[in-house]
Amino acid sequence: MTVLKDILNTVAVIEITGPTGFPVSGIFIDSRKVEKGAVFVAVKGTLTDGHQYIDTAIAQGAQVIVCETMPAQLADGVTYIKVKDCTLAAGDIAAAYYDFPSKDMKVVGVTGTNGKTTVTTLLHQLFTKLGYPCGLISTVQNLIGTKAEAATHTTPDPIAIQSLLARMRDAGCAYVFMEVSSHAVHQNRIRGIAFDGAIFTNITHDHLDYHKTFDEYIRVKKRFFDDLPSTAFALTNIDDKRGAVMLQNTKAAQHAYSLRVPADIKGQVLENNLSGLVMIVDGHEAHFRMIGTFNAYNLLAVYGAAKYLGQDAIEVLAALSTLQGAPGRFESISSRNEQILGIVDYAHTPDALLNVLATIQQLRNNAEQIITVIGCGGDRDKAKRPLMAQVAADKSDRTILTSDNPRSEEPDAILDDMEAELTFAQKRKVLRITDRKEAIKTACSLAMPGDIILVAGKGHETYQEVKGVRHHFDDREVLTDAFNLLNK
Repeated sequence: MTVLKDILNTVAVIEITGPTGFPVSGIFIDSRKVEKGAVFVAVKGTLTDGHQYIDTAIAQGAQVIVCETMPAQLADGVTYIKVKDCTLAAGDIAAAYYDFPSKDMKVVGVTGTNGKTTVTTLLHQLFTKLGYPCGLISTVQNLIGTKAEAATHTTPDPIAIQSLLARMRDAGCAYVFMEVSSHAVHQNRIRGIAFDGAIFTNITHDHLDYHKTFDEYIRVKKRFFDDLPSTAFALTNIDDKRGAVMLQNTKAAQHAYSLRVPADIKGQVLENNLSGLVMIVDGHEAHFRMIGTFNAYNLLAVYGAAKYLGQDAIEVLAALSTLQGAPGRFESISSRNEQILGIVDYAHTPDALLNVLATIQQLRNNAEQIITVIGCGGDRDKAKRPLMAQVAADKSDRTILTSDNPRSEEPDAILDDMEAELTFAQKRKVLRITDRKEAIKTACSLAMPGDIILVAGKGHETYQEVKGVRHHFDDREVLTDAFNLLNK
């Protein structure tokens, strides 16, 4: 077991009360999970303050308390460690406790509003195909090699992430590809990770319920690049108007990818249709199974990262041409007679929805109708709700507004927000069906041969969260069942 004093070497300690020469059994930030002989770090979260649960942690058997404010009364037999910031200390202590696992692997983080899951998933698939054991930390799932673990957050808490990285190291992983959310950067969840590379995809309107302003959202994303070491690479989408900003203060080697302007990784789309993309990438022509301009950018990011990780360009393009992308990202489902095409996508921001619908418009013939089923999550950025409805109404022939994950909010109140700024012309193309299953079934019943149905917002998710309870719900299953009913 790890001795306490050995994991404090990298921590900025203000004061220690009690011995440090004994072994500890684990690191926890949730007092309910504390084990006997463990360290409890009293992290101040967005909803609760860990300092309120110090007594609970001690009752559970905690032998060490890490805190920013010393309790008025100190328990016998417990060592107290005062630090300035418990969120920083949690990452530092966890990294040391697990013997700095990220240093034994190549770790690449991907940040941006849209594309994180697709890029990390493609990188994991690519490097696995190239013969390397890899780890994946994503919104959809965590993978240790090919062994899957359920993902609860885009980026786990600092202790969970160090534990996961340690298991990846112990399993022999050479590379780890992980999503880095703005929440994770702001809450120091990635503290203690030695990154070898970072990718910026794009930044659009999202998470303003948390960050409050768009400038703050950008600043937090940029901090990930600011903190990179000189030994890492930083790869940005230079076509995004904030792409160059991400590189302004980084010490890492700076690189850019683009479809529009000269860049280190330059791409050109030659063909974009239902069979995939034909592109020139870095001077080489390649065919990919993935569809849409937004995926062209994702493919450039993956190719660039592989190049800066020392892989052969031709081998990378050959492998990439066989890959499918992430579940629930522009995932197609056809009716039995293949006369109606269904697409399930995670698009839950105005820009992501616009990109998906623009891609669908490029694929359709003039006679085809686009029917979009869309909602917005509860307890999240309310400002984007009317924007989502407007994008759907403008870019679709018919739109059905429905429930997403309402969480603690009333579903109809969310739909009221979505409808609030629709024009009379937009409203004529919009239906409102609160029940998501009925909304999808209705879209299928309205569809004619040749039509395309987009079910957006939840993508890979297999649940619908209502009043704190997650009920099984998978858009792909519901859409498939609805198609099957049409053919009976």
